[in-house]
Amino acid sequence: MANKSPNPIRVIFFVSSGDRLRAGWRLILHTILILVFSVVLGIIIFIPVGLLNINFDSPIALLANEITLGISITAATFLSRRFLDKQSMESLGLIPGIQSVIDILVGFSITFFLMSLVYGIEFSLGWTKFEGFAWSSVPLPTLASDLGIWLLIFLLVGWQEELLSRGYHLQTITSGSNLTIGVLFSSAVFGILHIFNPGASWISTLGIVLAGFFLALPYILTRQLWLSIGLHIGWNFFEGVVFGFPVSGLETFQLLRHKVTGPEIWTGGAFGPEAGLIIIPALALGSLLIFAYSKSKIRNQIK
Repeated sequence: MANKSPNPIRVIFFVSSGDRLRAGWRLILHTILILVFSVVLGIIIFIPVGLLNINFDSPIALLANEITLGISITAATFLSRRFLDKQSMESLGLIPGIQSVIDILVGFSITFFLMSLVYGIEFSLGWTKFEGFAWSSVPLPTLASDLGIWLLIFLLVGWQEELLSRGYHLQTITSGSNLTIGVLFSSAVFGILHIFNPGASWISTLGIVLAGFFLALPYILTRQLWLSIGLHIGWNFFEGVVFGFPVSGLETFQLLRHKVTGPEIWTGGAFGPEAGLIIIPALALGSLLIFAYSKSKIRNQIK
């Protein structure tokens, strides 16, 4: 008796074994969910911002935007993981526990050394001119408030961008192909998502793609997202708030104030270090530190 040929429509939409949609369709539906949630929540959250006459370029408005994106990406990923992938959120690499806290803190700490390296190189080569510290001119309550707001902003950015790029994108693409393609395509999308940032160019896009490879490394080594999340939070916070560089074109509150005057091909100019060759030694050092930590006996002994 001849085998029954598969339904061609089903083959287009579903994997050969089971009732799960193919990776491409899951990515499309996940993106649609994010857009729907973002529009609805954006209207709800930004009505008070408009009524209170808050400047839409202010940190408060930026925080409102990140809250909108954070809720939207988290909700869309939860629903997609639950009903499209038929798996748990934890299986993305979000197993909670003491290890997750340590991974976040270690990732956050590593980026201090990376941004110290970037600033140290630029200062030693005369590519930046020191102008002072924020506490010399900013009242302490304002200083603490600004630090808190920007840390919260970057906490949200680190969570949502890693959940999206190294979480849902990388792992969904990998499920339909392989890990190499997953890293390449998710990092490319990560770069494209930053093309509308102030001062963006094809060079800055390549730099963000490289950062995507860098942020994928902790997931590859640990199969958890926590270290990547900590790295992302720390990178933005130390780059912008502590060492005073633009963060992917975004100007933030700055503790250390200086003026970058070096060649843009190296420093990244107004976009920040991600658009310059200076990012390469920082990513190299970061990769070594990530590899050393992820393979350390201390990490692997923590229960």
